[in-house]
Amino acid sequence: MIPWTLIDTAEMPDGGGELRLKQRGSEFSIMLGPTELMNSRLSGSEEALARLACEKIGGRPRPHMLIGGLGMGFTLRAALAELKADARVTVGELVPSVVAWARGPMAELFDGCLDDERVVVREGDVISLIRPASQAYDAILLDVDNGPAGLTRKANDDLYALGGLRAAHRALRPGGVLAVWSSAPDPAFTRRLREAGFRAEELKVRASTKGSGARHIIWMATKA
Repeated sequence: MIPWTLIDTAEMPDGGGELRLKQRGSEFSIMLGPTELMNSRLSGSEEALARLACEKIGGRPRPHMLIGGLGMGFTLRAALAELKADARVTVGELVPSVVAWARGPMAELFDGCLDDERVVVREGDVISLIRPASQAYDAILLDVDNGPAGLTRKANDDLYALGGLRAAHRALRPGGVLAVWSSAPDPAFTRRLREAGFRAEELKVRASTKGSGARHIIWMATKA
């Protein structure tokens, strides 16, 4: 078996630990401590996050989508495949090195999607793109952690707390959708979504594009 090679490391803000980018042949992995945050072989649920959101906003003229978390670009590429030429996609990525990896060692995986004229990448906390906004987005897609519990960064709790969800509600246009990825169910989060004014639906999707592997959770929350 081909051994893993450490390609680069990056510090999470606020002392959140060290990210490690590893490669084995054509396979990539991003680790935080002992936890694998993402793997290039498992993109099914991240792609589903984009497809399901695009279905909700299909037909809107000049839609604006905000994606929280660049990762390995699975959600971004899937969104670009669904959205028309008049769409805009803003990507908020907290860790600058993740953007550098996308243009460097993982460039082949990203397949030029960061150069798509519809895409703008903003380095920084995605909450800073949500809180000041008012009816600015047709869809907000969040994949910045392993779920609403804030595993990788405690500050992510603010994003998934009631205040953060109400800010997302204000930032969406009428009928807009908040789509949230998680590795596991969280009934309390479903209740918070509804308390924040969303019609919330919890969906189970497979981690693999082949319809196998672990089941992940996607919340589709529509602004009434």
